[in-house]
Amino acid sequence: MDCRLGCGACCIAPSISSAIPGMANGKAAGLRCVQLNENNLCKLFGKPERPKVCSDFKPCPDLCATTDKQALANIIELESLT
Repeated sequence: MDCRLGCGACCIAPSISSAIPGMANGKAAGLRCVQLNENNLCKLFGKPERPKVCSDFKPCPDLCATTDKQALANIIELESLT
């Protein structure tokens, strides 16, 4: 499965403990990543400075569902369970 362009749920819902350019201490759950542009696209996609945790994330139908709204809700729920 490929990411839905402009979804951005994985760049908003989860906490990220590793450093992100512009967010030295990572980001809290529910906080929009500073590297997410106005079209919900990652400004670091394909670049070496993109955090490993981000490049390792693989979308899947169960998590990403069929809408951006549902993907966000699913990742928020998963975040709350971990």
